Amino acid sequence: IILLYYIWNYPYLVWPFINMVGRDKPILSLSNNEGAYPGNVGLLATDGALRQIGIRTHRIIGDIEDPKVQERVVNWIMAAEAYASMRGQVYGMYGGHSMGMETGYFHLIALQKALGITVYQIDQLWLVEKMKEVPEEEVEKGFRWLTEMLGDRIRYDGRMLTPETLKKQIRLYLAMKAVNEEYGFDFCGIKGQREMSEYVCITDVAEMLMNDPYDWNGAKEPFICSTEADSLAAVTMQVLKYISGGLPVLFADVRLYHPDKDLWDFCNSGNHSSWYAMRSDDPRENFKKVTLHPALELYFRAGGASVEFDAAPGEMTFARIGIWDDKLYMVIVRGMVQDLPEEERRRLAAMTNPTWPHAFVKLDCSFDEFVSVFPCNHILGVAGDHVDKLVTYCEIAGIEPIILGEERRPPLWDRIHKHGK
Repeated sequence: IILLYYIWNYPYLVWPFINMVGRDKPILSLSNNEGAYPGNVGLLATDGALRQIGIRTHRIIGDIEDPKVQERVVNWIMAAEAYASMRGQVYGMYGGHSMGMETGYFHLIALQKALGITVYQIDQLWLVEKMKEVPEEEVEKGFRWLTEMLGDRIRYDGRMLTPETLKKQIRLYLAMKAVNEEYGFDFCGIKGQREMSEYVCITDVAEMLMNDPYDWNGAKEPFICSTEADSLAAVTMQVLKYISGGLPVLFADVRLYHPDKDLWDFCNSGNHSSWYAMRSDDPRENFKKVTLHPALELYFRAGGASVEFDAAPGEMTFARIGIWDDKLYMVIVRGMVQDLPEEERRRLAAMTNPTWPHAFVKLDCSFDEFVSVFPCNHILGVAGDHVDKLVTYCEIAGIEPIILGEERRPPLWDRIHKHGK
């Protein structure tokens, strides 16, 4: 809801409207700062009345023809749209949280109260059985597409990565698409380890394709899918997708810090959308940088392909929703993906795993600040600068935004009331 104040108004008249459309909607009060008519007075009187009973609002005052004011309004709209769109959404969890990672739980009460999201859990066996129903011609179509895109960068070894294990990964992707649609899931996460990775196939290719804005049937909306069924990662990814206008979202482990370079290596088997290889909407451009390697038998006995590339250089916004004493908060930090010389890139990648995707990142905060605050091992990122939108989103939802780096500032509701109520 955007309430426009260009002249004085009678504040009590806001209540019939707000009570009719619902108090749970995001509200922006907007005035033109014009002297002849007291719009600012009307805004502060009316918006103040809303806040008196605990309704969260935002305020913008300025000339709507001013590009900076327009940017602030658009940013608010995108944050409000993210919040409103996600209320009522269903997260599909395939399996449960992986390998005992308790930060991957779906905290139903906190998420339902703050964001209006629920979860439906399905055993991974359902996907295994659905894989048997996938049309063979669609699997072959996907296989031909990947073969055409990658050529000899599909590093078959005759054991862990074969045409059949790759086709099995394609079947998994198609089965997930079908079940997501059947159950009305808005986003999802898959456990993978260790049931799928030991007895079926690794989930890397399926996760990449889910999060990509394309497949062999053309352009599509990225469908958020988190590795290891990390539920708070999936929710964070869905927020980042909305506030960025629909961009793919990157998922990674906080793997290794290089203190001599003040450089982070964010690396995880699987969930880097191939879009980040070149940030192109043309899959041909992105796949020029992508290689499929045989899965490491030490971790993934069932085999399949691991996806490998380095994220293209550019600005990103990183975030993660965490839980403190059953209350949600979001850690937010800007970062810049670095373009490293090839020799240095190979050397650094070899320190972790050269067959997995990497993002070499300089964050806008110190190492000490990051490790003392960041809530878990999984970090999420999206291209561009979206810090202001994320802060607004958090303020609308009533969860605490924690911005790392010099830009750290107290959130709006902490300034008004300690608990933001």
